[in-house]
Amino acid sequence: MSSYFSMNWILLILFTGPTVSGSLVKGKVGQNITVPCSYSVRREQDITSMCWGRGKCPASKCYQTIIWTDGWKVTQRSDSRYILKGKLVTGDVSLTIVNAVEADSGTYCCRVEISGLFNDQISNHNVVVEKARISTASPHTYTSEKTSAPGSTSESSFTITRTWPPVSSSEAPQTAPGPCSNTSDCWDVTSNLQNPSVSRPSQQYSENWLYIGISLCVVFLAILFASLFVT
Repeated sequence: MSSYFSMNWILLILFTGPTVSGSLVKGKVGQNITVPCSYSVRREQDITSMCWGRGKCPASKCYQTIIWTDGWKVTQRSDSRYILKGKLVTGDVSLTIVNAVEADSGTYCCRVEISGLFNDQISNHNVVVEKARISTASPHTYTSEKTSAPGSTSESSFTITRTWPPVSSSEAPQTAPGPCSNTSDCWDVTSNLQNPSVSRPSQQYSENWLYIGISLCVVFLAILFASLFVT
């Protein structure tokens, strides 16, 4: 009977295994990403070896091992981008991925080897590396051209270009209506101002009355001379 219970206990341990913890770590392409992992160190005898690997933790050791440490220093490393920046002798074995790329996304296994049967501390961490967002908005360019009126003494033209960041429609300045109700009115006024041959109505009337007065005086003098000559 005792052997039966012993066998059941062994099978239970084999199928259940150690408790597995984990975390989700997100980062951007080009950043340094740190995957946390630690174990308790109360005395020097607690310092132990551990490994980091790609994929979920297997029954023992690590799959696709990327870094190993004996608890005091790093003894094996598959890539220089994988480093342990924490203080190893205090149990800080967090993994730092330098200059992360999208291919670094996936599951990482942290296994701390603790003496005893099925005592290893294991944790699976899901790492997600995203692309950095890049703004594609381009600045707006405004160009205005000014030319002197035809017939002026000096004619010159220049162009002013201004560039500013895009603004929303709600922030755009409102333009006040012009003094002209339509395009034809503005065109007539502009044509009259630019044409020096057009005279004002009051000036035309005064000149006409002057010509009429002179004509009447000449006629009156002619009749007077004619009457004096006849008499």
